[in-house]
Amino acid sequence: MKRIVFLFFILPITAGLLNAQTKVLKMSATKSTDFGVTYFLPKTMLTVRVNYSKITQKAAPYARYAEKYLGVKGESVISEDQVYYKLNNINVISKGIVDKDASYLVEFKSKTTSPFVYLTEDGLICTINAEYEPESAGDNKAPAQSVSESTKIPPHSVFTEEYLNAGSVTKMAEVAAKQIYKLRDSRTDLLTGNADNAPRDGEGMKIVLANLEAQEKTLTELFTGTTNVDTFNSDFDIEPISNIDKEVLLRFSKYAGIVGKDDLSGSPVYINIKNLESVESQELVDLKRKNKETKSIVYNLPGKAAVEVFYGIISMCRNTVPVVQFGNKQILAASIFDDKKAPVKVYFYPETGAIKQIIQ
Repeated sequence: MKRIVFLFFILPITAGLLNAQTKVLKMSATKSTDFGVTYFLPKTMLTVRVNYSKITQKAAPYARYAEKYLGVKGESVISEDQVYYKLNNINVISKGIVDKDASYLVEFKSKTTSPFVYLTEDGLICTINAEYEPESAGDNKAPAQSVSESTKIPPHSVFTEEYLNAGSVTKMAEVAAKQIYKLRDSRTDLLTGNADNAPRDGEGMKIVLANLEAQEKTLTELFTGTTNVDTFNSDFDIEPISNIDKEVLLRFSKYAGIVGKDDLSGSPVYINIKNLESVESQELVDLKRKNKETKSIVYNLPGKAAVEVFYGIISMCRNTVPVVQFGNKQILAASIFDDKKAPVKVYFYPETGAIKQIIQ
């Protein structure tokens, strides 16, 4: 039989795909199930992911000597302790969740050859008569640390006897600065080949250089201070039902991070959702009843929405996403599965319930 492939229009999306850990179930249509498999269609949930950082700065004990001994001044020197928050970025993710009001039946004739359906654990339809593997969400491994980042030197380990015996803060700062310059000279000698007993292999050289850099960093922080950055993600779910115009999603404060919508200590983060193409609903009287009577397959034809999130007057995210609720439901005649010798294969997008491909 000639293979005919039907490709369906794919909406430009930022969607939450099924990841590699999502389990799918193969459901066979047998006599015990009256040759039918019940499935669900999804509805769209928008997740606004807010990425922000908490910055903790500790003042340098020798901040007033930073310019004199190291030539460092201005914002490079932390003179007082402080904690503040920074809003980094905002993304909108479109994902499908089970619509408990959208339950339907795939029904086959009793003599159909080994009919089966793939469903997610939640019952969302993936394929009919076709094998299915969830799409990978990508490699989630954390980036490898560089040697210099992974090498930590406790402050007391770099203090020399001269430093510890210094009788004043001024003298301690002077000795620390001299040690910094010695470390820099040692690194330069290693890199130029002028050092005695230098490591002979590249890995050994890398370790020694990383250790020197870590010691220098520890001593330099006595003059410039330390900054620690912790980064967080917070998710806010919105079920799009209609247009939204400049609704306050949350508030963000430089001194407290994410705060409540009514907390005026933070600046507002707004969201707009605009239905771009409201697909007119088909005149289907009691879709569930029609599905049962005609043994048709019900699937989603999603609409599209323009979503924008902005912080104050700054646009943080602008995207077009598929929204099931802004579309409608269509039917696919079950008669296409009547060919017993070459069953038709249907592939769906589980996150939207739309047809991806039909292979005959």
